[in-house]
Amino acid sequence: MIENIAEASDSTVTRLSPAKINLFLHITGKRADGYHNLQTVFRLLDWGDYLHFSLMDDAVIQTAANKADANTLCHQLLVLAGTEAITVDIEDNLIFKAARALIAFAIESNKLPSQLVPVHVTLDKHLPMGAGLGGGSSNAATTMLVLNELWQLNVTCDELIKIGAKVGADVPIFIFGQDAIAMGIGEELTAINLPDQQYLVLTPEAHVNTAKLFAHPRLQRDIAPLSIDTIKNQSNDYVQNLNTPYHNVFTPVVTSFAPSVAEALDYLQGLETQAMGTARMTGSGSAVFLPLDANIANDEKLLAKWIKEAPCTGYLVGSL
Repeated sequence: MIENIAEASDSTVTRLSPAKINLFLHITGKRADGYHNLQTVFRLLDWGDYLHFSLMDDAVIQTAANKADANTLCHQLLVLAGTEAITVDIEDNLIFKAARALIAFAIESNKLPSQLVPVHVTLDKHLPMGAGLGGGSSNAATTMLVLNELWQLNVTCDELIKIGAKVGADVPIFIFGQDAIAMGIGEELTAINLPDQQYLVLTPEAHVNTAKLFAHPRLQRDIAPLSIDTIKNQSNDYVQNLNTPYHNVFTPVVTSFAPSVAEALDYLQGLETQAMGTARMTGSGSAVFLPLDANIANDEKLLAKWIKEAPCTGYLVGSL
């Protein structure tokens, strides 16, 4: 699990809610429940949002009165700030959904204490939305991890991952808290040790509806599954460079819908020879990134030039 970044006081906790990138992303088939099975390697980054959790010690909620209603309890126990630009209705926010799912599980498993202290959660947003960096899912996972600690619910990591998968497909990786091979809808996770890496990430202003992407006839949905051992043993084919058969199935579809993504990817591809890495898109877009060779990663003047000349906002980030 991801460690605390800072403890402001006995009743306030600040945590990094990190971004992720997909080093590759394959779809291996459609499931009976309508979702798609995937294979990917998730990489967590040292860049993200920050969440501040403050215990509201002047109030205590007796949970027994509303023990059958997780939604009502969540409204009593959670106060959100900094999310107004993301969702108008608090119940649509992934932080609220994560807290509600955690409370519901605690009720069902008889882990809910008879009284709880409400928590004020402030989101300090840095990650762009709809960029394939997992910002909302990371916020949800961080919320579940911290509330589980603050409220002493004693929900296990495996249980949190199962709860998180129902909130969003990318939530489990942030609960898992380390680089991983992912299968299923993203909830079947196997840890993988990868070398430290620096990346140049570009975030074009584009958002393509996910349902529209999955319905596109050009989307490749039947890639032959690879074994976990194969993915581990072939890391040189997707960590710095991206060699066949590894790729992101969404790239040709997203770039056909969003010219700004195509432009950003084309820009990074023009830097590949110097960076000694393969540019690619993360998730279903719109962010694109370029792995940097260690020598380039230390050239601050050159990297500043690359960011300045980029067609959209750029960031220099590292693996977590």
